[in-house]
Amino acid sequence: MNWINNVVRPKISGLLGPAKRDVPDNLWVKCPESGQMVFYKDLEANQFVVPGSNYHMRMAADQRLAHLFDGGEYRIVPVPAVAQDPLKFRDGRKYTDRLKDAKADTKLDDAVLVGEGMLEGRQVVSAVQDFRFMAGSLGMAAGEALITGMLRAVDLKAPFILFAASGGARMQEGILSLMQMPRVTIAVQRLRENRLPYIVVLTDPTTGGVTASYAMLGDIHIAEPGALICFAGPRVIQQTIREQLPDGFQRSEYLLSHGMVDMVVHRHQMRETLARLCAILMTGAGRAKGKDSGKVNGKAYVNGAPVDGKLIETAARETGGVTEAEAVPPSQRFDASKTKRDGEPAASPATGKDAGRGV
Repeated sequence: MNWINNVVRPKISGLLGPAKRDVPDNLWVKCPESGQMVFYKDLEANQFVVPGSNYHMRMAADQRLAHLFDGGEYRIVPVPAVAQDPLKFRDGRKYTDRLKDAKADTKLDDAVLVGEGMLEGRQVVSAVQDFRFMAGSLGMAAGEALITGMLRAVDLKAPFILFAASGGARMQEGILSLMQMPRVTIAVQRLRENRLPYIVVLTDPTTGGVTASYAMLGDIHIAEPGALICFAGPRVIQQTIREQLPDGFQRSEYLLSHGMVDMVVHRHQMRETLARLCAILMTGAGRAKGKDSGKVNGKAYVNGAPVDGKLIETAARETGGVTEAEAVPPSQRFDASKTKRDGEPAASPATGKDAGRGV
């Protein structure tokens, strides 16, 4: 039997042709939007943006940090250990078994990875939520990682950048998961007390309790194109109100037009945008002296010391981030004489002895 297996079968296989090679499952990736097939290596080189459709695919946490920091070099911030299964939760499977599978698939300890490094020569601390790890859900370990990263930024006097991607709170940890929302909010307050920038980059998808808490507490909110950002998803809302929702509802561009985010930035421009914002927000930090140091109109100034009207503009020019304002033609300028209240004629220019007098 061994002679047949070891000698005869290999010879027959050799006569029939070369053995079939194993092909990796992710050799080609299909774009969810256009159906375009993209070679994985090309997609990876393009920061996981599909070349044809410009669709932004999800990125792993380590890849996010590598694209953010100078030279792709960063140091992982150690996070204190927490209880793995405090509630002894079990549904179809044990919660501990789900954690083991997620750790094996992602090579992460939990859904949040924290790193520190240099961004255009400035020290920065960043945390990334990895959607691959149980949908980036917020649990005790994730909350502890975020708090540790924010406190590390306070120690280094550095900006803190969060890349949010989550399905919400982790149900397997119950109330202990929900407790992380106020805990992280307190850590955000520590950043504000120390006048350090807290910049949030909302990626696809950012939903649930994460959106309802620390993901919407940033000094500046940036969204990637086409990202789903919401508390309850559009399908749930549509089934509840029984009405057709607008096109692009709860997507980045829709939220930008309705004032929920500050800007939508392509992934290829994300790094330079974050570097420019950090430079502007950290301008003048710690320069003010005296009893009114760090105050504007008697109140604490969030991102650095009080500055004169030209300082932020000057700093932005140094980083190449200022766009010159366009001149407004006279026909588009506001003219108070042409305005009128309901039922009143438009005001006419004063003439004679009343000219120049106030009403």
